[in-house]
Amino acid sequence: MRTPIRRARGVRHALTGALLAGLTLLTTASPASPAFADGPSAGAGPSGDSAGPTEAGTTFRTATALAQGQTGTAQASTGDYLYWVFPADAGQRPTVEATVKLPENAARRSASTWQIVVYDGLRRRQACAYGHQTRKAGAEAATVELSCVLRPVRAWSEPWANDPLPGSYYVRLTVVDLPADQLGLPIGAKVRPTVKEVGGAHDVDGTLSEPLVPGVSVASAGDGAGASAAPRTVAAGEPEDGWASGRWTDRWLWTVGGGVLAALAAVFGYSLTRGRGRPSHVPPGV
Repeated sequence: MRTPIRRARGVRHALTGALLAGLTLLTTASPASPAFADGPSAGAGPSGDSAGPTEAGTTFRTATALAQGQTGTAQASTGDYLYWVFPADAGQRPTVEATVKLPENAARRSASTWQIVVYDGLRRRQACAYGHQTRKAGAEAATVELSCVLRPVRAWSEPWANDPLPGSYYVRLTVVDLPADQLGLPIGAKVRPTVKEVGGAHDVDGTLSEPLVPGVSVASAGDGAGASAAPRTVAAGEPEDGWASGRWTDRWLWTVGGGVLAALAAVFGYSLTRGRGRPSHVPPGV
């Protein structure tokens, strides 16, 4: 009788160890909860800082394209509207940081208020979850720093919602409060968009047929027109590894891991409730 008992105990211990190992693996392999951090510095992007274009557009149509983690600079004048555009995909939380080098103190006689605004591919204004979207610079200030951390980008949303969706994101930098006699003074601007992967906590059951990128509908129509159609080009660029749009998320890991743990729990429960079998001293058929 000792051999079956020992064998049952061994099975129970093995199943218990497998359950604990599975829970540990599932916990460590999954990303941490993507709750908002304490400050905009949490939005550092994976691409790292890199030099970018040295000019900015003045409208949505002429916005200068930036890659994720790329820094764009421009020389302009107070009162100008400066535009940049960068891509953001599902499961990412964009952060835009901007620095304005103000005119010399001798040329300025009053304070000024600066602002950055972020629009999605449909040119809908996106609210900042946190950051310094608007800041006032005193008459003695040399620079002013702005930041805007958006909500995580979702792969799909209802038509009436204003959720961030995969595609292009436009950044507009300008002064919003300045005396008229101070307009036209030279300034320097620097903008850097970054993204942070937030994991599958914000995943939804649905995807867009195409990312919200200017010209994507025209390019899609051209793709179906035949071999003579022009190759598809995206003016605002796309992420380095292409558009994910919900193809793979860590929810698959949770699903598979949960199924494995459920199967192990069922086997473990059966081993606890099946009993020790027929005693050896009981004859067959009784």
